[in-house]
Amino acid sequence: MFEVSQLNVAYSESHVIHDVSLVVGANDSVAVMGRNGMGKTTLLKSLIGLLPTRSGSIRLNGHELAGLPSYERVKQGLAFVPQGRMVFPLLTVEQNILTGAEHSGHRTVPDYLYHFFPVLQDMKYRKGGNLSGGQQQMLAIARALISDPKVLILDEPTEGLQPSIIKELAQTLNVLRAERGFAIVISEQVLSFALDLADRFLVIDRGRIVHDELRAGLDQEKVRSFLTV
Repeated sequence: MFEVSQLNVAYSESHVIHDVSLVVGANDSVAVMGRNGMGKTTLLKSLIGLLPTRSGSIRLNGHELAGLPSYERVKQGLAFVPQGRMVFPLLTVEQNILTGAEHSGHRTVPDYLYHFFPVLQDMKYRKGGNLSGGQQQMLAIARALISDPKVLILDEPTEGLQPSIIKELAQTLNVLRAERGFAIVISEQVLSFALDLADRFLVIDRGRIVHDELRAGLDQEKVRSFLTV
């Protein structure tokens, strides 16, 4: 169980995240939707420890993570795929993946990662900077998954990707989630992708959660109204 309670985040004197709470069950997938500038990336960076929180609680299976550095949160079971992928351009695909293995004990890339992302095996000696956007996104996800996380956090993973790749990415993440047994927290603006992946939808507006609904009863038009300018 991943639990966030009354989380507040500020840049200097600017209060960005206001009393955000959410609960993600084991193997669940939660989408945080919203327009640009509403706080999605700030929220996710605060969960992984890249931004400090002013107050609130972040707990994974009963262990408090708030205040811990990012690497300690990774040890506890969080993994993060940042917006823009942020792969190491001069490292090979294989080297990129293994940079995420420090806390997992993996000395080589696990077979299941190459099974789900066969293009990475084909290109494992190619430099990360020479991959396409879609391939770099697969690489960033593989780098996060090698830590064997309990919760995979993805920030705007569809940014800059072709529609066919977006559809394939959702299918792959669903199968991985089922087979590897991790939960997903994802920030996203593309509703079709979120519908393919998420069990529950949260809408963030000006740093506050303003809508929370399960997929089964989702009012898609209401969610879309929060995504349009």
